[in-house]
Amino acid sequence: MAGLKDKRGFIDKDRLDLSERKAVEFWMKRWGVTRDQLVTAHRKVGLMTKDIAAELGKKR
Repeated sequence: MAGLKDKRGFIDKDRLDLSERKAVEFWMKRWGVTRDQLVTAHRKVGLMTKDIAAELGKKR
């Protein structure tokens, strides 16, 4: 599976796990949003990054 590489392995590009600090930091930087905005969108639409991006009005 393709993913984002970090020190422990790969970060899933399709799903966002809020307990994974590196993944949260990556998506915050990529979309230019705060952690609160990311968490709110995650809670509203679920863990799929395509759905979160759409909720935030960003391109995945």
